[in-house]
Amino acid sequence: MENFRPRPKGNYIESGQWQELYTLTVHWKSDLLFYKDDLKFLRHLVDKYFIWVKNQDNLDGVQKVGEAILKDIRECDQLLRRVSKHLSHLARIIDEPFKNDSQLFRKEHAELEDDIARFIKNVRKERKHLFKITEHVMDKEKLEHHLKD
Repeated sequence: MENFRPRPKGNYIESGQWQELYTLTVHWKSDLLFYKDDLKFLRHLVDKYFIWVKNQDNLDGVQKVGEAILKDIRECDQLLRRVSKHLSHLARIIDEPFKNDSQLFRKEHAELEDDIARFIKNVRKERKHLFKITEHVMDKEKLEHHLKD
């Protein structure tokens, strides 16, 4: 997936040690927790300053951004649940390596990584859109005086 993979290239997922995959997964969880906080903060900003917007086109733009942030928050929560479940599976594999299907697990690991990479790419795109909308609304609505409160 794109340029996000925080692991060595090649067949790392197929040949990586279980402990290394566990460490990588813990990093994913940490990143997702950061994005969750970031999205909550952005949602709070949108909610707080939405009431000052008067122009209908600007209202529509801010509302779409707010909806996108809510969608991202839900997706982040879903990914966090998947990562937690994945960490549990990985811990069981480390404890009992011959009782589990390692190929199936490694496939699941790769799919989870791709989903996280897609999520992060989308959140970055949405954040960029939020910044453009915010700049446009502030220029058109003259909201600067509300930000000093």
